[in-house]
Amino acid sequence: MHTMNSQDYIKGRGTSGNPENRFERLYYDFDDGEYLRPETTFLKDHTTSVITYNNSPDVGFDASINPYRGCEHGCSYCYARPTHEYLGFSSGLDFETKILVKENAPALLRKELASASYLPQVLAMSGVTDPYQPVERQLQITRECLRVLSECTNPVALITKNHLITRDIDILTELAKNNAVSVHLSITTLDNDLRRFLEPRTSHIDMRLEAMQQLTEAGIPCGVLVAPVIPGMTDHEIPGILQSAAEAGAGFAGYIVLRLPYNLKDQFAEWLGTHYPDRKEKVLNRIRAMRDGKLNNTEFGRRMKGEGIYAEQIRELFRMGTEKAQLNTSGPTLSTESFQRPEVDGQMRIFG
Repeated sequence: MHTMNSQDYIKGRGTSGNPENRFERLYYDFDDGEYLRPETTFLKDHTTSVITYNNSPDVGFDASINPYRGCEHGCSYCYARPTHEYLGFSSGLDFETKILVKENAPALLRKELASASYLPQVLAMSGVTDPYQPVERQLQITRECLRVLSECTNPVALITKNHLITRDIDILTELAKNNAVSVHLSITTLDNDLRRFLEPRTSHIDMRLEAMQQLTEAGIPCGVLVAPVIPGMTDHEIPGILQSAAEAGAGFAGYIVLRLPYNLKDQFAEWLGTHYPDRKEKVLNRIRAMRDGKLNNTEFGRRMKGEGIYAEQIRELFRMGTEKAQLNTSGPTLSTESFQRPEVDGQMRIFG
C-alpha cells in the first residue's frame, strides 16, 4: 500500500493512496508524483437495474437507489470505499476519483416501478454513496429519479451531506403532501477544520444546517444523522450536533458508529497518522474496545452501534442529547397509499 505522510497529503482528497484491491492478483505500486493533483474521471455505468435490495436488520430500509458508484465527497471514513474493489478499482483514491454514473437510472427506475412484480415500498437514496455529490449539480440524475418517484408517489428517504438537496425542494414538497418523503442531513462534526480533512468535498456545516432550515420551512420532514460517530474524536460532539440541528428545524435524529470494513481499517489508521497522530492510538483503541478487540465487526445487530463501555457512553450521550434538544429518535413513517404505477411506452397508469 502507498503510505501517507504530511508531505504528500493531497488537498481536497480524503486519502493519498490506492491500496491493493483484495480481488486483483496484480498490483501496480505507483510513483508518488503521479497523484499530486488527481483529476476525477466519470465513467458510464451500464447497469440494467437500479433498485437494490438488502436483508440487513441493521438498516432502516429494504431497498435503495444509488445513482452513482464511488463518491467525490472523499470522506476518509466511508464504509462504502471497499465496494469499489468489485469494479476492479481501489478503495483509496480510485473511490473518489473514478465515479461510475448511472445515466439511465431514471428510465430504469420508471420501468421497475411499472413492473407488476414491484411491491410499493420506501426507497432510500442512497444506501451507499451520496446522491448529491458534486457532479449531481450538472448531471441531475438524482433530481430526475425524484421526478419519477413524485409522479408515482413512491415514498423516498434521502440521506446526504450536501446543501444541493435544497435545489429539489419543489419536487420534495410534492412528495411531502402525500407523506412520501423524509430527509436526513448527515453531520459528523461541527468543527470545520476537522471536516476539511475528514470529508473534504462535502458542504460546510453551516450550509447543512441551513439546508435543514429550508427543508423544514418548506414542510419537508427533516432530521439529522450523526454519522459516523468516531470514538475518541467526535463522540463528545453529539450533544452539540443534536442541539444545532434542532435549532435549524430538525425534528428527528439517529446515529451510526464508525465502521471500518476490509482495507478501510488500514486506510483510516493511515489518515489518523497523517492528520492527527496524537489521537491515533486513542481512537483505534476505543474502536477495538467497541468491536471485540478488532477494528471491525460485521455481525448483524452489533456492527452499527458497537458494544462495551464506550458504546454505552455514546448511547447515553445520544439519549440525553435528543431529550434536551426535544428530537424524536426515529423519523416519520412514510406511506405507500398514494402509489400509482407510472406510464411506460404509452400504457395507461395502473393504480397500485
